[in-house]
Amino acid sequence: SNISTMDLNDSTSLAELMSRYVSTETGFGVPKDGWRICLAHEFKEKRKPFQAKDVSLSNMIEHVSLGVRYLRWWYRKTQVEKKAPFIDMFRALPLRQIYGAPLGGIGGGSITRGWRGDFCRWQLNPGMYHYKTVIANQFTVCLRRCGQTVYQQVLSTERPPTLQGWNWGYCGEYAFYHALYPRAWTVYHLPGQNVTLTCRQVSPVIPHDYKDSSLPVAVFVWDIENKNDYALDVSIMFTMVNGSGHKDDKSGGHWNEPFHLEKDGESVSGVLLHHQTPVNPYTLCIAAREKVIHQTAFSPKGTCSALWSDLMTDGQLDSPKDSSPPTQKGEEVAAALAVSCSVPANSHNSVEFSLAWDMPKITFGSRERIYERRYTRYYGTKGDAAPSLSHYALTHYSKWEESIDEWQRPILQDGSLPAWYKSALFNELYFVVDGGTVWVELPEDADISGGLRPEDGGLPAQPDVIKDYGRFAYLEGQEYRMYNTYDVHFYASFALIMLWPKLALSVQYDIAGSVVQHDPTERLNLMNGRYSPVKTRGVVPHDIGDPDDEPWVRANAYMIHDTADWKDLNLKFVLQVYRDYYLTQDEQYLKDMWPICQTVMEMELKFDKDGDGLIENSGYADQTYDGWKVTGPSAYCGGLWLASVCMMCKMARVLNCESVYQRYRDILERGRAAFDKLLWNGKYYNYDSSGQSMSNSVMSDQCAGHWFLRASGLGDDDYQVAFPKEKICSALKSVFDLNVMSFSDGQMGAVNGMRPEGVPDRSSVQSDEVWVGVVYGLAATMIHEGMIEEGMRTAEGCYRAVWERMGMAFQTPEAYCEKGIYRSLAYMRPLSIWAMQLALNNRPNHGKTTDKDVGQDSAEALYMC
Repeated sequence: SNISTMDLNDSTSLAELMSRYVSTETGFGVPKDGWRICLAHEFKEKRKPFQAKDVSLSNMIEHVSLGVRYLRWWYRKTQVEKKAPFIDMFRALPLRQIYGAPLGGIGGGSITRGWRGDFCRWQLNPGMYHYKTVIANQFTVCLRRCGQTVYQQVLSTERPPTLQGWNWGYCGEYAFYHALYPRAWTVYHLPGQNVTLTCRQVSPVIPHDYKDSSLPVAVFVWDIENKNDYALDVSIMFTMVNGSGHKDDKSGGHWNEPFHLEKDGESVSGVLLHHQTPVNPYTLCIAAREKVIHQTAFSPKGTCSALWSDLMTDGQLDSPKDSSPPTQKGEEVAAALAVSCSVPANSHNSVEFSLAWDMPKITFGSRERIYERRYTRYYGTKGDAAPSLSHYALTHYSKWEESIDEWQRPILQDGSLPAWYKSALFNELYFVVDGGTVWVELPEDADISGGLRPEDGGLPAQPDVIKDYGRFAYLEGQEYRMYNTYDVHFYASFALIMLWPKLALSVQYDIAGSVVQHDPTERLNLMNGRYSPVKTRGVVPHDIGDPDDEPWVRANAYMIHDTADWKDLNLKFVLQVYRDYYLTQDEQYLKDMWPICQTVMEMELKFDKDGDGLIENSGYADQTYDGWKVTGPSAYCGGLWLASVCMMCKMARVLNCESVYQRYRDILERGRAAFDKLLWNGKYYNYDSSGQSMSNSVMSDQCAGHWFLRASGLGDDDYQVAFPKEKICSALKSVFDLNVMSFSDGQMGAVNGMRPEGVPDRSSVQSDEVWVGVVYGLAATMIHEGMIEEGMRTAEGCYRAVWERMGMAFQTPEAYCEKGIYRSLAYMRPLSIWAMQLALNNRPNHGKTTDKDVGQDSAEALYMC
């Protein structure tokens, strides 16, 4: 029984998303694997966001004072300060089932194009999202035969109330979208014309590449297949508004200008759209290589029929040489670019466009500091880089595609992996770009650890990795607006450490620098109503700040921060330090982090009140599961603690610190015995050791500490003492039987908490939710233990629920319940799917396996468990 048996579902679910496709055309060069959907598809399931009103009465009573504090704070934020709260419990975004693969590289801002072709999600201002479909941003095709236009169509299924002079309403049943991030394909069969267009969208998101991956640019390659017995002239027109659908599009002073750039024997032409806002001004740029024709400026309102007839008359545009005058207040301006080619009978030709945006310097909400984006290292900070960026993209995108192919091919060609997994693995990576991501140069006067040098337990002011590779931040979620939320990054960081390890290390240095700092400013803690310092020394911060304020300067935007919160954050820091060292073998990093690890572990040891080698919990479990009350040691935090102690032993050995090794070895021996005695019940680890009615709930994430040991190459030798293999296998089997298979017919992943009798634990807001990123981590843990089929089955439920049934492609949420609601769209944690790939890479005989062997391994592992 090999993994591929689960592919039986693949054809049926794909059939569902493609059921309305009436053409037989498969497009030009579209890969087999990925997420595919007909442009006419409608999702039957319509879910609602979790809001304040969804909290149960018992939970409301328990948290009534928190509710009042939040309401007061929310009112002040929205009504007095006129700002958007970093988490809005009253105005969650409605679900729009429209998003596709984002455009652009990492950290230069992002523009998302939906699967129906709309430009519909914008993050040009760092970390601040704006969800507007700009209807005039379109591709239009014009077919001419013997000098006569025979067909002209906007390639959009929309029928908007404006721009009625254009031919809208393309029939979506003749087109499909296919995403395999960082590329996407849209195939348009032109009904009655015997012509098929394939638009391939390429972004420079390339593992281990820290130059091209930072560029704010994307390329659209149009392949045109003419299946007629006569030649055709084909023009494709790209129209773009100067702006992003924001009210400042009409603020006046914006202007467009044509450009032409010749370099290295290659020429590129297009239009620059200068967007002159007082804060964070930018230039958009549409460009192409061939004989380019353009319209510098048109007004994207009214019928707009002049532009339509201009193209229709001769497949050409006017192409004026001059810039447009700056817009008046209240008016918008747009530009058009068209490229023509002839396509012989029964033949093929192609044209290419690029879209670039240049916002070299940025300020965050409080405008205290100016940052330079990473790509300015190669293109300067003057704001004149758009022509060179476009030229580079159009002349280098085929190299990007070679690199992307080389990276993806071994996984796509692995016959032992199911098709849904190949789609999930690559498409979930969208968040690295579309997570409100910023990647900036370290300012020259920056000091990441507030003046504390290594000799005083600090760090170098500017560690090499940050100096050379910049500072990186991504949001907890598009709706949870905090940068580098550390307890969630713990899960998501697998994608970075495996694909852009220097960025993962850069984040670690930033966090370590914050650990040794102290910010005594008292601030109201929303959870407990007490005032406490923003940042305590020796403690990992919850996050590095809100983009609407001043990230890196003021950490902990999340105003719930007391001992219960940072306890697991400190442990997660230690676990990541060793895992990162194991995967990168960067000795300097380990040496720099070692004193910080010792500092945070000393803070933790204060919670071993009875000296049994295990830390106690009090109040709310820990940061990750902050709605679950916990008393005494818990499976989650206790497991993270034991794994951290293991890693301290391992690091002490690597660095020859024998006394530290002996000390932690001793703690490990005692802690392991206490953990077993207090939490093991013969089948799995109890949720906590309080003996209360819910303390024997089965927690899906109970083996998180062990997962990190496995991911770091530990857990086999004497470090297995933390968690004996047979107990881990038994616990994982209980989770699989109860949290996965007894929940929603095994079709939705693993529910966070399950009662031993097989009903979800509803004792808190979060216990009856499925957390997609936690499920991917759980699946990785199962795979590490040889339970490959169970791991795949567990993760498959989440992917199919989110991408195929709920319509949440490219906005995977943090959580969903069995029915009706979801929470926090476009969330960081699901990047943890890369932990599954790490586990698969570590399979015995990996690279030599055939399908048959995998089934064998899996059966043996099951037998062992």
